[in-house]
Amino acid sequence: MSSSTSSSEQAARAAKWTGFTGAFLSAAVLIAAAFLTAAFLIDPYDSGRSPLKLKEGVRPQGPRTALASRGRDPNFTGAIFGNSHIQLISPEELRAKTGIPFVSLIAPATMPKETFATIDWFLRHHRTAPPKAIVVGIDNYWCTANPALPNEKPFPFWLMSRSLSEYVGGLMRFDLLEELPRRIGYLASRKAERARPDGYWDYESGYGVQGYGTNPEIIARLQKPIETGGGNVDGPFPAASGLEELMKTAPAETALILLRPPVYVTALPKPGTRDAEADTACRKAFADLAARRPRTALVDWRVERPELRDPGLFFDHSHYRQPIARLVETDIAEAIRKLN
Repeated sequence: MSSSTSSSEQAARAAKWTGFTGAFLSAAVLIAAAFLTAAFLIDPYDSGRSPLKLKEGVRPQGPRTALASRGRDPNFTGAIFGNSHIQLISPEELRAKTGIPFVSLIAPATMPKETFATIDWFLRHHRTAPPKAIVVGIDNYWCTANPALPNEKPFPFWLMSRSLSEYVGGLMRFDLLEELPRRIGYLASRKAERARPDGYWDYESGYGVQGYGTNPEIIARLQKPIETGGGNVDGPFPAASGLEELMKTAPAETALILLRPPVYVTALPKPGTRDAEADTACRKAFADLAARRPRTALVDWRVERPELRDPGLFFDHSHYRQPIARLVETDIAEAIRKLN
């Protein structure tokens, strides 16, 4: 009798646990669905996918998640793409020199794969007002022979994905638990600060507090030669072919400026070295692209120039200061003028 009772009790306990587990899983599914629905409607990074009419822009935040909002802004018909090596190029200065309203869609430490995703997003959201000019920073990351174009830092590809399901899946993130209340605060308040619409971010103050430009040890590093050619002597150059293919989706009238950003003189490849051969091969790949594609120009600042010998104009081998940025902007504007 006791054995039968014990079996009945075990069965009852098992049934209770089964019921509890089922109820717990059902509740978890409902909570997840509610979270995703709320996130989709509130549109935490202003991707434009929400059916609701929401306030434009996003709160101040890192450039990676702000790219979606800035990249679809119809007020800009020119865009700057790349990483910190093109970060100081000012949208305002380019607008003053060309008449084209530019937005900076840069993100530090990004590589070709991330840039392609951002360019694609920008082009897809500028069908009614076709882009007049696109400026892309072509540094040594673009010289890789690896067709996978791997990226080293996390990047929200899901945010700018062509796939709605990938975007919704990307919303299921822990950091959105923190972002959603901030987003609601931004949407609900008339006084909430908006992230700078044109995306410009001057890195000079950040370098300054770290001692760049003033610390003798850091300044001395500039005098030590480094290799920056990319190491790819024989090709292929998938970043060049990938960019060319992507730009086929752009309107024919869109100008494309390929900028090889400035580096300090000790980062210029030494003639006769394998590093120089690699740099020359990479340059040729993009020069050939510029020659093949109409309304395309290569602006090359990786050449011997007096400004590249002034340590006061650089923080490190590849991050220059405002005076050089102004000169580069002038060259970009002149290239656009010639194409027009």
